Amino acid sequence: MKHIPEGSDWRTLLNPASLQAIRGKVEPALLAVAPGTRVQFERIGYFCTDTKDSQSGQPVFNRTVTLKDSWAKAAKA
Repeated sequence: MKHIPEGSDWRTLLNPASLQAIRGKVEPALLAVAPGTRVQFERIGYFCTDTKDSQSGQPVFNRTVTLKDSWAKAAKA
């Protein structure tokens, strides 16, 4: 863990490639989920609807856990 000096902005240490905004299509039932709802997108990972950026009919999903991809690992071998 890296120590952040007093008065420094911790955001300067974030990986700029860690944010990826991807637009996609979801099942109609997911358009009505409440902010904070947790869902799994098949073969991708677990997501939580954003409590600040989600709007009615336009949910924003933040990935919380990535699924282990054993197929890609096997294909490299």
